[in-house]
Amino acid sequence: MGKGKKKEKETDKNPLHVNYGLISNVRYILKIMVRTDRHILLVIALGVVCMPFTRYLWGFLSKIVVDRITGEGARESLAAVIVVFCAVRLVTALMQTYYDSSWWRYIDVRMKMTQEKNLRIMRIDFEHLEDSDVMDCCQKAGQAVSNNNSGPEGMMHEIANLLCNLSVAVAGLFILGVANPLLITLAVDFWLFNRIAKADKEQVWDALSTWWRKNHYMENITTDFAAAKDIRIFGLTGWLMRKYRDLMAERFAKEQIHQRLWQRQKLMTCITQVLSQGLIYAWLIYAVVAGRMTLGGFTLYISSYNTFADAVWMVMRGIAELIARSREVDDFRSFMDFDGGDEDEGGIPVPASDGYEFTFRDVSFRYPKAEQCALEHLDLTLRAGERLAVVGLNGAGKSTFIKLLLRLYEPTEGEILLNGVNVKAYNKHSYYKLFAPAFQAVELFALPLAENVSMQPPGETDCAKAEARLRDAGLSEKLAELPDGVHTQMLKVIYDDGVDLSGGERQKLALARALYKDAPVVVLDEPTAALDALAESRLYEDFDKLIGEKSAVYISHRLSSTRFCDRVAMFVDGKLAELGTHESLLEQNGKYAEMFHIQAQYYLEEVQGNA
Repeated sequence: MGKGKKKEKETDKNPLHVNYGLISNVRYILKIMVRTDRHILLVIALGVVCMPFTRYLWGFLSKIVVDRITGEGARESLAAVIVVFCAVRLVTALMQTYYDSSWWRYIDVRMKMTQEKNLRIMRIDFEHLEDSDVMDCCQKAGQAVSNNNSGPEGMMHEIANLLCNLSVAVAGLFILGVANPLLITLAVDFWLFNRIAKADKEQVWDALSTWWRKNHYMENITTDFAAAKDIRIFGLTGWLMRKYRDLMAERFAKEQIHQRLWQRQKLMTCITQVLSQGLIYAWLIYAVVAGRMTLGGFTLYISSYNTFADAVWMVMRGIAELIARSREVDDFRSFMDFDGGDEDEGGIPVPASDGYEFTFRDVSFRYPKAEQCALEHLDLTLRAGERLAVVGLNGAGKSTFIKLLLRLYEPTEGEILLNGVNVKAYNKHSYYKLFAPAFQAVELFALPLAENVSMQPPGETDCAKAEARLRDAGLSEKLAELPDGVHTQMLKVIYDDGVDLSGGERQKLALARALYKDAPVVVLDEPTAALDALAESRLYEDFDKLIGEKSAVYISHRLSSTRFCDRVAMFVDGKLAELGTHESLLEQNGKYAEMFHIQAQYYLEEVQGNA
């Protein structure tokens, strides 16, 4: 969390949510506005100056005209007065036009804040992406910057409007010179509005924070091309629509609460406005009849009063709106100030070495809010230049082991050493450079194929090297089909002629990425699951030859990679059950041997041929 700020945790809600307070949030938004676009404050100042002239000018002109027509002043200079007033009005109108046409500046600030939010999402430690509290906090931050009227941009508008209306209200006090019942009724209206706005956020929008995440998933799954086959073949349409209807019913129930709250507020506002206006009109009529006020003064007072009333009402309402927007800025800041590890630039760079040895010393790991450990008391060393096969059934802890090795997670207990030094001593970004991973779920980006291999900007991508690695990974035939070779755009998200890859082709692309990075440690986390067992075995062996003397970890629930690896680590229920060579584990006739014999029909012919 940020330092030097007075914050109050909400213990009954998301534990990451923080109440910063109105003043703190106003300072926060003003600093962002100055940092992003200094001219925006000049625009607001322009509005503050010109707004009173715009609102009160015609009232003064009406008073002068009526008084002089009714004999209260010289009529000869009336034309000159009208010309002067028109000139002033023209200048203020031009200023007002410039002020009103600067709305895009607020959007620009919000867009930059959205970029900062997205950058933080991409940088926070991977482990937080599976924490529901963090993701709900992230969802609310996204809602806060999702439109022009809420959160940070809403507060920017409210600050500008409040200052402009305040200048009009102050000018009105000088013109009218007296207090009136309006201030009391407006104070009541302000109190009620603020109370309703707070209840609306807590009972409706905060309660819907998880709803947005569910709705986002349902919208994606029902329109995702990748899920379309399953939906049709398994007849999921009815079931998905029922789930969607239940989700919409939840939203509708909250919307009903929202409407009831604001209907109550509008009713009370109408009552207070009618009462205040009735009292003012009665007093003014009495003043004219009693001779205490001229007809021109009556005209000025009525127009000024209505302007003043609107301004004071807008000031009161603006403060209430500012408080409401402040609560939404709380949502944004809570996520932005969350210590997700993305700002952690500490630690020393990983020193260059001829080899890297990783030691897991009594390592256990439990996922956030999980009752049981996914990995328990693991003692294992990956030697420099070693080929280690990590096998086991689904859920055995293989991928958790890889996440810990890559430092996507930190151990709950125990420690991981790199060449005898705890990995926490090293800078994370420097540590990541040691690994060239290929994961089972391969993400394809809407970029040219070469950049999908290099994972670098165009100017840093070696297209020839990318093409060579694609061929090494078994995609020569696919390259021959592509219209622009490695320059072919992927996906149709941005380019209509973009090309997609099949599941097997994507997994070969993951291997090409690992080869391109040329890091000292290669990690394959079941990247060939879409291939058949024999194709996987051949590809693993070919890939193993390409990586030379590098260390490598091969993860699979199939045993394609075990025979050419130096050692095999067999995981069962989050524990290292067996460790040894392929042959020694077969001789033990334990869990590994049992799993190997079950899959023997895929490998028997090859095993006998090498006997």
